[in-house]
Amino acid sequence: MRLTVVGNPDNRRVALFRRAVRAAGLPDPAVLPWARVLTGAAPPDADTLVRVDSPGEDAEVDRLLRGAATPARHGELIGLADTYAGLVAGMGRVAAGGATLLNHPDDVAALCDKRRCHALLSAAGVPVPAALPSVDGYPQLRAAMAAAGWHRVFVKPAHGSSAAGVIALAVGPGRVRAVTPIEVTPEGLFNSLRLRGYDDEATVAALVDRLAPEGLHVERWLPKAGLADRVVDLRVVVVAGRPTHAVVRAARGPMTNLHLGNARGDLEALRAAAGPESWAAAMRTCARAAACFPRSLHVGVDLMFLLGWQRHAVAEVNAFGDLLPGVLADGRDTYAEQVHALTGGRWDRWREETGCAP
Repeated sequence: MRLTVVGNPDNRRVALFRRAVRAAGLPDPAVLPWARVLTGAAPPDADTLVRVDSPGEDAEVDRLLRGAATPARHGELIGLADTYAGLVAGMGRVAAGGATLLNHPDDVAALCDKRRCHALLSAAGVPVPAALPSVDGYPQLRAAMAAAGWHRVFVKPAHGSSAAGVIALAVGPGRVRAVTPIEVTPEGLFNSLRLRGYDDEATVAALVDRLAPEGLHVERWLPKAGLADRVVDLRVVVVAGRPTHAVVRAARGPMTNLHLGNARGDLEALRAAAGPESWAAAMRTCARAAACFPRSLHVGVDLMFLLGWQRHAVAEVNAFGDLLPGVLADGRDTYAEQVHALTGGRWDRWREETGCAP
């Protein structure tokens, strides 16, 4: 088994996967840097298994993806649609040599477009928040919200991750409240590591209008269940069709991403609150969500239980959502689990079951 990782060589994702491969007694994977892919490197050979990892957290790779002359400033929200186009093109270059990719370009393209991902999940009967039709700015957003009778929505850039550019918007008579990690500066919009609240409608409208040209996906804001004094949701990693690892994300605000200062919650307490039937149903939903992307060895499903714990919905499915440091299942972290699925035949069996075997 020959493995290659496409990624940023200094990124911990690459290091953790390489460690898992070596621990399984396999040769250390070759590493093909994203920067080389984007500057014309030859693709992996046809007899290679290729894991494509996130191109994030590297300023030069971001510049290359966007096709820009200069790097973005740290945290700057710029060129999200161009970054997506660069990712899709880069995935095509990786696949051009005929190698078997552990996350297929078509899957990654769909997963990294929130509008396409939502449509695929909805068509497959996976419970997701309702979404508004496409909006191109703040006036159209408010009109669509009024037509739907919605007072609270999540406004998400169509292409983005880690809550970058996401706005939790609540409106009422004479009142607007937006909670977002976006910091507004004279130089532009920047994604920060803490949430900010904006109550001035002109500021909120300007935020939406500045993000709209990149593409927006707007979902109804559903009330999440809570534990103690925090709302909670889950990141569930599904490997070869099987939910294997989960982390509870607990927050006092509307966004639960851990890098925004939120905390890991108690998984056993959440399972007890949900009860065995609701938990089992939620895990079946995660597996159904993963089955929408059957040519990907893993996906990360963001799943929320709703108030009362009897219902749940999938908020997002992530192409590169397996970074859960320190979380073990059957003694394996998420990377070791993926290697185990490859060496034990589960990946091949799942592809056969889903009709994706070569």
